[in-house]
Amino acid sequence: MNFSRSTLLLITSLLLPVIASAADWPGFRGLHGNGISSESGFPTSWSPDENIKWRIPLPEKGNGSPIVVGEKIFLLCAEDDGKKRSTFCFNRKDGSEIWKQTVEYAEVEETHKTNPYCPSTPASDGEHVYVWHRSAGMHCYDLDGNLAWSRDLGEFRHIWGGGSSPLLYRDLVIQLCGPGERTFLIALDKKSGETRWQSEIEPGGSASDKGRYIGSWATPVIVKVEGKDQILCPYPTRVVSYQPKTGEVISYCTGIEREKSDLCYTSPMVGEGVAVILGGFKGPGFGIQLGGTGNTTESHRLWRVEQRNPQRIGSGVVLDGYLYMANADEPGSIECIDVKTGVPSWVHKRSEGGPHWGSVVFANGMLYATGQVGTTTVFKPNFEKFEVVSVNKLNEDCNATPALSDGELFIRTWDALYCVSEKSEK
Repeated sequence: MNFSRSTLLLITSLLLPVIASAADWPGFRGLHGNGISSESGFPTSWSPDENIKWRIPLPEKGNGSPIVVGEKIFLLCAEDDGKKRSTFCFNRKDGSEIWKQTVEYAEVEETHKTNPYCPSTPASDGEHVYVWHRSAGMHCYDLDGNLAWSRDLGEFRHIWGGGSSPLLYRDLVIQLCGPGERTFLIALDKKSGETRWQSEIEPGGSASDKGRYIGSWATPVIVKVEGKDQILCPYPTRVVSYQPKTGEVISYCTGIEREKSDLCYTSPMVGEGVAVILGGFKGPGFGIQLGGTGNTTESHRLWRVEQRNPQRIGSGVVLDGYLYMANADEPGSIECIDVKTGVPSWVHKRSEGGPHWGSVVFANGMLYATGQVGTTTVFKPNFEKFEVVSVNKLNEDCNATPALSDGELFIRTWDALYCVSEKSEK
């Protein structure tokens, strides 16, 4: 069975109040943070010599994904071992650089060789672009590159670096700050950068003497529960639901923790009134029915799988009650999971593109999974079997998620930014 258009119509009916055109991809995993584009006309096959409109070299490696706002593309890239952290603005027509804003941070900040500096994805409301540079602060620019405000939110240190990206909601910029000793959720005023509310600090850390690893690299999402918006934020041991305007805790559910580590990399993946939360480092995964108040672990947690899980870093896409997930295990499995039971309906164990650090995206009736070797597997959303359409190689390392806009894919590798398009050959 293939993906039903009724699901996309339902998703479209729940659009969040943001200022962005239909063709924009204005934040991590798109307009609604679910990896889904309602547009069509995207290419399903490409190579270094086919359907590449342009390729622009980047100064350093990076895992942060591009976003698209009108005729501009934004992404983050570090230089000089993280001492310079820049926001780049490119012209989508030819990839030429329009402007660059650099924040300098003199101290050495820990990270891992697989997670270079500037791992976050910018977010835009169509008027400004908001970027998170961890210890180097949160910054807001207008679309012409003029600085509107900056905030120093303190130091955030972890041996594996960071990864969470800004979430925009109405007049707020919401950021999961961490991982490290200080992990919290903060809401800033979009116009001034002033703090509107801040959550309590969650238990954190980098690694104890016993080798226990703790951290969340997830990006929160907005969910609608009984007609009201909530922020769903995964921490190292639990997922918490907040009232967006006040930061009041509505509910929480435990289940990410395990004996050796408390880790979460993926964002919440939501569909059919269920949120799927997947732990990192082969940690547990579970599904919760949205709703309730207080500790809903007993009342709303539908399932929990603790053993024999693959490594999971990128997020998946939920369509018609099934989660399509590309994993970071060797050699990079792709699987389809029933969100209400947690039971896989199929597992494709050997992907040509894996392992996968980037998130799955959906458009054109197709799913796109880009792996670490720069290979994107295009496959159909069929819960009965793995149905591959094409395998597309760029032959460059890649940990980022593609951006989809107006029939074009924008793929950031460790070497370059690509525009994949059938509209114009290279």
